[in-house]
Amino acid sequence: MSAMAQYASVPRNFEAQLVREHADLVRRIAYHLAARLPSSVDAEDLVQAGVIGLIEASRNYDGDRGASFQTYAAIRIRGAMIDELRRGDWAPRSVHRRHREIAQTMRSIEQRTGREAREEEVIRELGMSTEHYHAALRDAVQCQVLSLNAASGDDSDAELDAVDPHGSPLDQLSHEQFMGAVAEAIRALPEREQLVLSLYHEEELNLREIGAVLNVSESRVCQIHGQALLRLRGRLADWGASQ
Repeated sequence: MSAMAQYASVPRNFEAQLVREHADLVRRIAYHLAARLPSSVDAEDLVQAGVIGLIEASRNYDGDRGASFQTYAAIRIRGAMIDELRRGDWAPRSVHRRHREIAQTMRSIEQRTGREAREEEVIRELGMSTEHYHAALRDAVQCQVLSLNAASGDDSDAELDAVDPHGSPLDQLSHEQFMGAVAEAIRALPEREQLVLSLYHEEELNLREIGAVLNVSESRVCQIHGQALLRLRGRLADWGASQ
């Protein structure tokens, strides 16, 4: 029996009612998330994890704190799904290590030259083939839904996500400061990278649709997207240490 079916069988009370009323929210978030992940990720697995997040939200929600239940639940649901994805992370550590190397190389070039790092410069400094570099960019797009890894050098994660409205004032302030740093870093990206991020994350166009807008191939959009994410990662590397 699925987690949804199991929970639907509990006695009718306020907690169970909240879960039943927001079951569609779980599926919407799951399928939206799955569309941005490798095909090996099963949306139904995300639904199962999201139901647990919804149940936890129904038990912990405090209406006196100001946020609506749907806002609070959406954060908990997505957090539970991301936790589940992290437990079964598809990408080996070598992939994350290569992303760190690319981000650090971009940052080093930009600090040295005072302008954005060019693709050919990064490839040359890393001693990579163009094919392997583009493969790393594709992997970066698939990894980005889990984290931007804006923290310095290790595997810690800095989520680009909504702050928990029930978190402490210090947590909320830290999140707001980080989001401000992200926004500033995005504004400093090359124009085409900014546009791809905006179309993908704000307008929610897929890579094929963005390719049609820019008149480039889907694979080229993926490369631009991945390069933007790794450039941001490099530029935000010191954010945590500077606070």
